[in-house]
Amino acid sequence: MNLKIIGIVLLIIGEALSIYIELSLARRPSNVLGMSIIFILATPFLLYGYMIGYSAFKNIWIVSIISITSILIIEPVLAYLIFKELPTRGAFIGLVFGTLGFISSLL
Repeated sequence: MNLKIIGIVLLIIGEALSIYIELSLARRPSNVLGMSIIFILATPFLLYGYMIGYSAFKNIWIVSIISITSILIIEPVLAYLIFKELPTRGAFIGLVFGTLGFISSLL
């Protein structure tokens, strides 16, 4: 399997697990121990994702953009799935402008 794909997949899994932990603890703060165990499992995904991604792409900015983009996509989806809430108008506008700002920084 291509190292670039492995790096991307590891980063996406690591970011998804980390975001899941953050949001789950926001919803149920009493589950810190269980979420800490999942975080211990998520950390190697992020570490190896960055290491393999950098060695494959030879550019840390590409790896950082992959990480930030995965957060930008995954976090709103997980927030909806965990909290079962749609964003308010202000939050949605902030998400749109944040996404546009991110896209403009890439160009």
